[in-house]
Parts: sequence; C-alpha cells; structure tokens
Amino acid sequence: MENFKLSQNTTFYALGLSYKKADALIRGKFSLDPKAQTELLAQAKDEGIESLLVISTCNRTEIYGWASHPYELIKLLCSHTKGSVEEFQQSGYIYKNNEAVSHMFRVGTGLDSQILGDFEIISQIKTAFNHSKEKGLVNTFLERLVNTVIQASKKVKTETKISSGAASVSFASVQYIIQNVADVGNKNILLFGTGKIGRNTCVNLLKHTKNSHIALINRTKHKAELLARRLNVIVKDYRNLKEELQRTDVLVVATGAQSPTIDKTSLALHKPLLILDLSIPCNVDSDVEEIPGVTLIHLDHLSQIADDTLERRKQHIPSAEAIIEDLKSELNTWVNGRKSAPTIHALKAKLNDIVSAEFAFQKKKTINFDEVQMDLISSRIIQKLIGHFASHLKDENTSLDQSIEFIEKVFQIGQFVPGKSSSPIEEKYKIDLS
Repeated sequence: MENFKLSQNTTFYALGLSYKKADALIRGKFSLDPKAQTELLAQAKDEGIESLLVISTCNRTEIYGWASHPYELIKLLCSHTKGSVEEFQQSGYIYKNNEAVSHMFRVGTGLDSQILGDFEIISQIKTAFNHSKEKGLVNTFLERLVNTVIQASKKVKTETKISSGAASVSFASVQYIIQNVADVGNKNILLFGTGKIGRNTCVNLLKHTKNSHIALINRTKHKAELLARRLNVIVKDYRNLKEELQRTDVLVVATGAQSPTIDKTSLALHKPLLILDLSIPCNVDSDVEEIPGVTLIHLDHLSQIADDTLERRKQHIPSAEAIIEDLKSELNTWVNGRKSAPTIHALKAKLNDIVSAEFAFQKKKTINFDEVQMDLISSRIIQKLIGHFASHLKDENTSLDQSIEFIEKVFQIGQFVPGKSSSPIEEKYKIDLS
C-alpha cells in the first residue's frame, strides 16, 4: 500500500508490546492508566506531534502516530510507564507505513487478540480515538483509518463466525475453575473488582457453576451493589477483605490497580485457595505461592487453554482477512485521491493558462475571433484531457509517485525538483506504491 507521512521527515508507525512476546510482568511495566494516557497525549502535543493514538489493555500497550524516528514514540511511552527502552527493545515491536496500517486492522478485527475473535479491543480503540480527538491529536488520515477499522470490525463480526461460541478470558477463567475445583457449586467464590472483566466473569460463574455462594468486593462499594442487584449476588465491604479471604475457596482478582492488591500478608491462610489474577499489571503478588495450598493462575495461562470453539474460529480467518483487504483497498483509493487531487487541479489551471495565452495571441491576429465558441470548445477539450489523466492516476497499476512527478515536470507545475514531488499533498502524505 502506501508510505504515509505528514512531511518529508515523518513516518506513520505502530509500536508497542503484546502478549505474543511480552509476559504479564513486562506488559504491566508498560501499562498506562487513564491519567498516564492523558499525560502522554499532552506531552506529545507539546512536542509537536500532530496525530497520535494510545491503547493500553491487559493484553497490549500500543502507540499509533507519526514521527521522524520510532525512538521518539518509544521514549514517549517509556517516560510515562515503568518500562525502559532496553526492555522495549527486547519485547516490543515496530511497524511502519503499510505494515502499521495492516496491524491496526488485525487488532481491531480480533485477529490479533489473545483469544481469537475477542472484539473487546474495538471499543478500546474507539475510546482511545475519542481521547486523542479531544486533545487535538487526530488528523484526517488517522480519523479515516480508525473509522475504516471500525467498519471492518463490524463486517467481520456480522459476516463471519470468527466470534461464534463462548471464548474469552472470563469464560476461560470459569472453565478452569469448573475443571479444577471439586464440588464447585458449593464453594465460596469471592470476586474482587467489578470492572468489565470482573462483571463478565461473574456472569459466567452464575451461568456455568450454579453457585449460590458468590460474593463481590470493590473499593467503590456502590459499583459492586449495582452489579449485585442485577445478578442477585452478595456484596461485602472492602474493609473486611482480609476476613472474607479466610472463608474463600476461589478468589478472582480483576481490580485493575497499578500495584498488587493481594499479597502473602493479606492471606495468612491454613486451607487451600485457588487465585485467578485477571489483571494487568498483576494485582496478586507472586509471594502468595509461598503459602502451602495456594495456587495462583494468571490470565496468560488461561488464554492458552485450547478448546473446540477456538479451533472452529480459526476456520473463519481467511474470510476475515478478505474483508480487511477490501476495506484497505478502499482506504488506499481515498488516500490516492487526496494525493493526486492537487496535481489534477494544478494541471487544469495550467491548461487554462495555456489556452488563455493562445486566445490572447489569436485575438490580435484573427478578425471576428469568436471567443465564446472557442472558450466552449477549449473547455470541453481540457475536461476530456483531465479525465484521461485522472483515470490514469486512479488505476491501481499506476505508479502514482512517478506519474505525479512526470506530470508536474512536463507541465512545469510548481517548482519541480528532480526526485522530489512538489504536490502539496505529497508534502503532507509521502506515498510510495511500489
């Protein structure tokens, strides 16, 4: 596709870390809470970055934007997280231009999700986009790209079965509990944290375990009470957390805090306890495993649980990829149209100048020169010529950069410099179709 640039010195990048190469500990170091995301965007604005998108989930932290070198964006990320440049170099990834565009499409359509077909990420992309737009960090291209990715996500979800069946971190958590806890229907289950993952896990617990001993604890009790009324479960006070842990057989932690909320000192147990930590950064300190009978399971382990649902979903990957390619082609057409438009307008103006000059010459030499008739004829000829040039530039087999450069050189449009296009859009979006 294209090499998108805001100027001759900037390139479009997608960079970050994900579950594929970075474990939970590293992902936790590079996670960004809402406050850190806001501060990162503010710094980007101050540093003159024109357009930027930041995503931070339990499975990935990513930045999409323009820079003269990716290190500018890596440094920006590291300055607002606990991660270092060295750690990024070991576990991170960098895509540019077409690869960066393709990566966003795969992320937004669930093809790059830790559990294939999980579409939670698209709502997070929308939120990140709105956040960047509020800060004035969304240019025309990024807006078009995000909207096209959202469109692709909808089409993949509705026109394929890649999200069919139950498969998510919360569902995998419940399946693990069912498979590893005997007599699960009579066990005391405590859910600590009632965010989206916590809510979904609670729903799945009620649906698949038929357990009537599920309790909720949240720092903000009101949020837990709202969920409890809807699901008919018990709410416990946060200040009684240690006491409740003594009664618990299964603990699910999904608090979303930036440091552990459960550790060895929180427990002081003398009985078996299964703990599932569904948080990034990890919200359960690994020192709990020093307690006899305590088993700690993290979401990365849960995401590796293979079942028939995920195998069936894999069959629909080619259909999803075909939808992505169609919409990427539409995006490509739009970008090329924006790029070639200034050259077409300039060519039309040049041809009109040539005609005007010739008219002025002929009027001096020709008796009864019919200016109205000649103007009509010349306008039609110019329009037909412009149509041919426009069709050529729209042809997918056309080398757009070379064609624009040739037209500008032949017709002396702007200040042509060999090897460098002078098109205004070319200066803003450097595009290479090779």
